[in-house]
Amino acid sequence: MKKETSISAIPVEELYKKKKSLQGALLGLGLVLLVATAIIIYLAFSSNMPKVLMIVPFCSSLTLLPVFMSLSQINTELKNRNAKS
Repeated sequence: MKKETSISAIPVEELYKKKKSLQGALLGLGLVLLVATAIIIYLAFSSNMPKVLMIVPFCSSLTLLPVFMSLSQINTELKNRNAKS
């Protein structure tokens, strides 16, 4: 198994790569989630679909929370390193 390293041990170039890939993943997943939400809301009001199912896309947005937390940690570490330089 791959051993998890702390953010402070990762070189700056790697942090920028991780930041860029996390932002891309967040943007892609966010757009897919937004489209799915719009479709479910449309179907909920235009058909006999139960209105309770409208909760699903809003609750599924919580899956993006770990990505936001990781991105925040990387941004904080990059700011700390830039301040030290």
